[in-house]
Amino acid sequence: MKLDAALPTVQLKDVPAIAQAAQEIGFDALWTQETQHDPFLPCALIAEHSKTLHFGTAIAVSFARSPATLAHTAWDLSAQSGGRFILGLGTQVKAHIERRFGMTWPESVTGQLREQIQVIRTFWDTWQNGTKLNFRGEYYKATLMSPFFNPGAIEHPNIPIYIAGVNTGLAKLAGELCEGFHAHPFNSPRYMNEVILPAMEEGLQKNGRNRKDITVSMTPFVATSPEEESFARMQIAFYASTPSYQSVMDMYDWTETAQKLSGYAAKGEWAEMPMLITDEMLNEFCLITTQENLADDLKKRYNGIADRLTLYTPFVPNEKDDWWRELAGTFH
Repeated sequence: MKLDAALPTVQLKDVPAIAQAAQEIGFDALWTQETQHDPFLPCALIAEHSKTLHFGTAIAVSFARSPATLAHTAWDLSAQSGGRFILGLGTQVKAHIERRFGMTWPESVTGQLREQIQVIRTFWDTWQNGTKLNFRGEYYKATLMSPFFNPGAIEHPNIPIYIAGVNTGLAKLAGELCEGFHAHPFNSPRYMNEVILPAMEEGLQKNGRNRKDITVSMTPFVATSPEEESFARMQIAFYASTPSYQSVMDMYDWTETAQKLSGYAAKGEWAEMPMLITDEMLNEFCLITTQENLADDLKKRYNGIADRLTLYTPFVPNEKDDWWRELAGTFH
């Protein structure tokens, strides 16, 4: 099991120092995300300012980009880093794709994402092996690659693709096509064991693969203090209010709570929401432990479920450096 770190929300000028610190402390990978900033630009700096640290997007919004731009960006980052880049894609939800990115939401989420992955790999095959570019699908058509636009072969062309998801459709697709799966932070060991992993297994079997062919990456909530518990309640309440994620609450028969949270969110009454997250809910979705026991408890909780763990708390250099170093050392 690997221990990774999440890049905090910072300006690009701060990324080199964070990359260097993450490598020195002993993290296995550093993940960027698409929130306030572009997820790919920091990756070029991480590649430049580290030597052994893997890195990737967790996630980049796939439906906001064309397969060609994703293929080119990943190709360049893999070449720059000597094969340390991981392309992590997520679909986002309909409201954000349509109203924040101004794009069209597909009739089939898994259908479009499947094609997007296939087109990306078709580009890579063309560049690496000289195969004629000829992809014709329902959502994408890519048939033109003249030498002027062909970046050519690279030393590390087998770029891992991870996709993110909450529900079974994307978990199954990951099993079918991908090297990894980013489980959503709004999750629990029970939900993984009863819903996500069986769906992933179905996809693996469909293409004659097995569990060792895919990496499961999780970003758990952890709390080692009352302040961290309060933060976790707020984040869990926010995620539980999202209709697309209601299946997680449904499994526990907490549907009514999820609907109440959605109502509060629709009215912008954010302060009311954490009060609906009971201690039972908190313990399902968050690891409550002590700093001393955190490494061991993480391994116990996610043994047999996750291959990579990234704490939901971003890694910020010069804040708890000794604690992070001790955690990484104990974990490994």
